[in-house]
Amino acid sequence: MKTKRTEPDSPFGYYISYLDRVDRGVKYSEEYGSFLILSLVEELGEMARAYLAKHGRKPTNIRAQRDETYEQELGDIIVAILRFARIKNINLHDRIMYSLRKIEKRRQDQSPKSLKKTH
Repeated sequence: MKTKRTEPDSPFGYYISYLDRVDRGVKYSEEYGSFLILSLVEELGEMARAYLAKHGRKPTNIRAQRDETYEQELGDIIVAILRFARIKNINLHDRIMYSLRKIEKRRQDQSPKSLKKTH
């Protein structure tokens, strides 16, 4: 199944195009989507381990410190998200803008000015 590019004019267009080349020939299925979700969870765990080894509760975890840094793991997480969005034809720019607006609305709803109006 050929996946069409979802956001050629967004900041993600380059990455999606790049993945089109990298993943050429990959067979997409529901199982592949599940694999990508599991990959995302794995990468998130690796980032947490690397972060905690450097800044958190496990500063003596030498093995984690020798692996990739949490900054490098963050890149792996973003690529896992891009791959999933690409095969499911999800426009990440639209989803991110939706989330940013949601956060902005929550902040506005919690502002002292809006709290005074309710009393």
